[in-house]
Amino acid sequence: MFKKIHTDNAPAAVGAYSQAVERDNILFISGQLPINTTTNKMNEDIVEQAEQCLENIESILKAAGLSAKNVVKNTVYLTSLDKVVEVNEVYDKYFGDSKPARAMVGVKELPKNALVEIESIAIR
Repeated sequence: MFKKIHTDNAPAAVGAYSQAVERDNILFISGQLPINTTTNKMNEDIVEQAEQCLENIESILKAAGLSAKNVVKNTVYLTSLDKVVEVNEVYDKYFGDSKPARAMVGVKELPKNALVEIESIAIR
């Protein structure tokens, strides 16, 4: 079985899934939309959306007693691959030299018309 991780500092799941689950010291963070938990809204700018996704991931990591340094893999979903440069700048600020493995995938659309969604895997 796995342990469910939840924090009010990241958006509630918009479907039948957990914010994150942990098993055998591996934390699987569900795709995070760029929803600000204070306003329950998303900014329209891709940079602000990417920042918000990563802030939400950081909140979940913190709830699990981890940090960005524990992240080993991210998957970034973008509705426009023309925005890769902007997202990379935000990503580099957040992860710095740790540079976890990553996949970046172009998709037709995302829930709530988000421009970006990011999921992560971290190891304790």
